[in-house]
Parts: sequence; C-alpha cells; structure tokens
Amino acid sequence: MTAPTLKMITLDCPDPRVSGAFWSELLGWDVAAMEDDYAMLAGPGGIALGLGKVADHEPPGWPNERGSKQFHFDLACEDVEAAAARVTELGGSVPDDQPGETWTVALDPAGHPFCLTAAANW
Repeated sequence: MTAPTLKMITLDCPDPRVSGAFWSELLGWDVAAMEDDYAMLAGPGGIALGLGKVADHEPPGWPNERGSKQFHFDLACEDVEAAAARVTELGGSVPDDQPGETWTVALDPAGHPFCLTAAANW
C-alpha cells in the first residue's frame, strides 16, 4: 500500500483575506482562491495552504506552557532577521518572548506561531 500524500494544510483564522495575503507574500506562493470565508495558496510540489474563516477564532497563546498551540511551521531562512522584518511588514509580529537563539518565533496576523530558522541549520 502506498502512503498518503499531504496535499494541503489548513489554518483557522478570523479573516482569510488578511491571512492569505500574509502567507502568500511571505512564502512567495500563488493565490489559488481568495474569498471572505476561505483562501487557498498553491505552493511548490502541489502542496497547498488553506485558510478558513472561524468567526470566534481564538489564536493560540505565546508563550504557550500548555502546548495548546497544536502545531507550527518551521521556515528555513537565508537571513532570519530579514525574514522577521518581512513578517512585521506583512502584518505579522515577532513577540519579545523568544525560546532560544537558533530560531525566532513569529506570529501570523491570526496569531498562529511559526519559527524562522537559519537555512544552514537544516
């Protein structure tokens, strides 16, 4: 039996247009669909990122002692500081509370945490 292939990751968010624009610009992915309730981005190798509207969306907290952030992306970056600046330019943020020195935690506009790490570390 052949293993399943991951084709899309979907994040809940309060505004798919805002989150879709943020992730499209940050990752350089094409917008496949952009609506009030849903957005989809097309990435390399046929993988997609979906963003679905949840009216009462509550972002995971950071720092998160309980582990309720659920999951996060790790993004390999040639220049972590430049990537962090781009995150804030696109409407995300970089919290003051950081867990270490080899990566930087950032938040997308809906509050989802993700990590920026030096590509050389991969």
